[in-house]
Amino acid sequence: MIHFIAELSIESQIFYSVLLFSWTVYVWEAYLAHRQRKTYRDTTLVPEELGKIMDSETFEKSRLYQLDKSTFGFWSGLYSETEGTLILLLGGIPFLWRLSGYVIGRFGLGSEYEITQSLAFLLLATLFSAVTGLPWSIYNNFIIEEKHGFNQQTLGFFFKDALKKFAVTQCILLPVTSLLLYIIKIGGDYFFIYAWLFTLIVSLVLVTIYADYIAPLFDKFTPLPDGELRENIEGMARSISFPLTKVYVVEGSKRSSHSNAYFYGFFKNKRIVLFDTLLEDHSPLNKGAADEGVEMQTAAGDGSETETTETKLRPKNKRQGCSNQEVLAVLGHELGHWKLGHTVKNIIISQVNSFFCFFLFAVLMDRKELFTAFGFSDTQPTLIGLMIIFQFIFSPYNEVLSFSLTVLSRRFEFQADAFAKDLGKATDLYSALIKLNKDNLGFPVADWLYSMWHYSHPPLLERLRALKDKKED
Repeated sequence: MIHFIAELSIESQIFYSVLLFSWTVYVWEAYLAHRQRKTYRDTTLVPEELGKIMDSETFEKSRLYQLDKSTFGFWSGLYSETEGTLILLLGGIPFLWRLSGYVIGRFGLGSEYEITQSLAFLLLATLFSAVTGLPWSIYNNFIIEEKHGFNQQTLGFFFKDALKKFAVTQCILLPVTSLLLYIIKIGGDYFFIYAWLFTLIVSLVLVTIYADYIAPLFDKFTPLPDGELRENIEGMARSISFPLTKVYVVEGSKRSSHSNAYFYGFFKNKRIVLFDTLLEDHSPLNKGAADEGVEMQTAAGDGSETETTETKLRPKNKRQGCSNQEVLAVLGHELGHWKLGHTVKNIIISQVNSFFCFFLFAVLMDRKELFTAFGFSDTQPTLIGLMIIFQFIFSPYNEVLSFSLTVLSRRFEFQADAFAKDLGKATDLYSALIKLNKDNLGFPVADWLYSMWHYSHPPLLERLRALKDKKED
């Protein structure tokens, strides 16, 4: 194959090298997934060291859940790789560019309106991606997640949510892209600096407004009620000088019984968000109706539905979520990321990488052979150049970067656990990790190579061992 590529023109060499690397990565990922599926299939008994942590029933449930997810991932990954290959081989990208030109031509606009054509191209491309990905998303939610007791959505809620996400994405993506393309066109020799600064500002603004203005379009956020938990959270924040301003509970149970927590905000305006499924005392899945397997029915006789009729509450485990002390331990871990500077370090890494990529784009954007390789012999649209260089040419670099960030993330997770231990939360974090693993049906046994390549968080047993050492101390 490599000898065949060497005899081709430079344009064909670029094209087939991209395809070869893409399939090489896919085969590597498929091999790793195969190793992990073998672990799921072969590990049918609870390992001795897990005997006091996980009962056999939960272990079997998590094994079957992860096995189903892995099988689904294999087929969806194969489809995605095949689809991408066919798009390249059949000239899907130049076809879509010509189609977008035809669309704006219907409004009397010609090829000189490149930015307008680029927006039409983006709209058509994201619409195509949404439509082709819809069956996989439906299968994942209503077959796999439903089978294992996580899905909380009705089909109507799912489609309404998908349409809303698509609309919000376009409202952000199209204006930002148009401004970025305009900056690149008028920026002169140093456009890459201005483009990088623009994307930095946009990312900071989006992080700032996401939980206040974007996330509430999809989920209900309510302040955590006054009480012991809120007082303890505020006290812990004060003890480490975390500038907490608000604590929210998000109604994550509308979609799934998976749980989560996060914080956001810059400078002296930090907020903490807790999923209701994380809180044992707040999770709707622990309430009587859910415990009895009662699905919410239409509240009014005229056929109208309340907000909760769009979701289904049914029991997943006898109890879900963590106690107040365990929630504090989880937050101690999350606040450790802030106190130890992990958040700032990740932002710096991201922005250095962004600047580097824009600089290389500036070096490569005028190389006609890159455009010709992907079917653009007569024109060199800026958006297409961004796609070719960032998505295809940089793919080897992106793989190396992704693996490096995974390794760094695991290091950060251990450090955040250690920070929570120093707050005196070792015992509670130990039990919280076990509960969260059970609630989310995480499988605690992993193939070492798969874990090394994919796990941004250390395997459960490794985290528990580190915490156990502290407990014994």
